[in-house]
Amino acid sequence: MHNSNKLHSTKDNLQIIYEDNHLIVVNKRAGDIVQGDKTGDKPLSDVVKEYLKDKYHKTGNVYLGVVHRLDRPTTGIVLFSKTSKALPRLNKLFAEKKATKTYWTLVKNQPPKAKDTLINWLKKNPKNNKSTAHNKDIEGSKKAILHYEVIKKLENFYLLEIKLETGRHHQIRTQLAKIGCPIRGDLKYGFERSNKNGSISLHARRLEFVHPVKKEHIKIIAPLPDENLWKACEA
Repeated sequence: MHNSNKLHSTKDNLQIIYEDNHLIVVNKRAGDIVQGDKTGDKPLSDVVKEYLKDKYHKTGNVYLGVVHRLDRPTTGIVLFSKTSKALPRLNKLFAEKKATKTYWTLVKNQPPKAKDTLINWLKKNPKNNKSTAHNKDIEGSKKAILHYEVIKKLENFYLLEIKLETGRHHQIRTQLAKIGCPIRGDLKYGFERSNKNGSISLHARRLEFVHPVKKEHIKIIAPLPDENLWKACEA
């Protein structure tokens, strides 16, 4: 079993993959929650604030804006805003789908096609915090679109690259389960057993966008989790 240090980010082990005056990008661990929730666990946003406070010897409160989230058991890129100037611009960028997010995920079953676009209507059930994918619009559902491609065949798994067109609740998890390819470790959506560290094998791998202040093109790649199966994906 993993010790908790490897599972959660602290100000001392935070994996920072990009930082400038306006932005800070973290490679999230599987145990991190991005924003506070009912568990009462310390969110990643607080950890990043502690890190900034330490690094820049700040007294008083540190500003940090949460731009987007990742499900708790997933890993990878989380972007935060360090200034109140950059936050609304980043929010706009994400809202207008001008930030390109690419995910990597591991599934055991071979997808029906090597490359495809999945279009479903997802309905969230708040009682069990789970979404269901439907083939047509039903009451209370939201349209979900993703593109996947098989980019590597491992011994027992397939590595898929995923690009999202919409950002729905548990979208990748739900849509892949719908085609019979639940994500490795994702018990909630039908994978047969959990991963040892409670993660699911879904990683926010790449993020590309135009910097809200400097106006230059930024491309960020998050290193894969330190696990043999993920290492095999890069081999």
